[in-house]
Amino acid sequence: MTEYNSIFDLTGRVAVVTGGAGFLGRHFCKALSDHGAHVVVVDQEIQSVEEVASGLNGESMAAAIDLREEEHIADLVAKIVARFGRLDILHNNAACKPKELRQFFKPVEQFQMDVWREIMSVNIDAMFCVAKHAGGYMAAHGGGAIIQTGSIYGLVGPDQRVYKGSDYLGGPINTPAVYSASKAAVVGLTKHLATYWAEKGVRVNTLTPGGVESGQNDVFVQKYSARTPLNRMAKPKDMVGALVFLASDAAEYITGQNITIDGGLTAW
Repeated sequence: MTEYNSIFDLTGRVAVVTGGAGFLGRHFCKALSDHGAHVVVVDQEIQSVEEVASGLNGESMAAAIDLREEEHIADLVAKIVARFGRLDILHNNAACKPKELRQFFKPVEQFQMDVWREIMSVNIDAMFCVAKHAGGYMAAHGGGAIIQTGSIYGLVGPDQRVYKGSDYLGGPINTPAVYSASKAAVVGLTKHLATYWAEKGVRVNTLTPGGVESGQNDVFVQKYSARTPLNRMAKPKDMVGALVFLASDAAEYITGQNITIDGGLTAW
């Protein structure tokens, strides 16, 4: 019997992925594409988005824009609709770190407010603005699905013991307060938009990853893994199933929810 096979099928739908050329973003783009969607890959650098778009199935589109500029977002939505005639899925996934990476990992007492504002301008300001334009289109044209990327550190505080002796890209690592605050805001924004657009058929949910192995040293990997019931960090492939689910008709009665993919860390 094949009664339920088609509920995960995204054939013919148009999906936008912000941060689509990032470490996780390119996996999200591929997963949506593999399930039949036409994917618009959005990120800052044209070479990166074109590289990701060229490896996708079906028709794809590459867009290099600054998400901090509202007119760029409005123009992108207009171009997507002009090209494809529709917009069905938004994966609001973009987030940023400052140009000087070490500034991101400064302790609270030394954290610079210009860095705080730089992070917030993308992690929550731009997320709202993209949702405003893409979700506004969906609400006016029969509905759609919005998935916004959160973090476990928008739900719980980081265990500071994990960071002792840990390293990432040649320096000490932590989870800064600005990251936690911005990701907590994502969950609140999701719930607001879910109730705001529900009668228009737009579903809005949060996808919350736990720690993903991406260049941390062995000390961090071992300590973090010990904090999870499944005793390991996540891999990119662990995230894509939930995204496809939330984007598809399999989740048509799910909105305002937060799907947490953390190996059980928040269960302890």
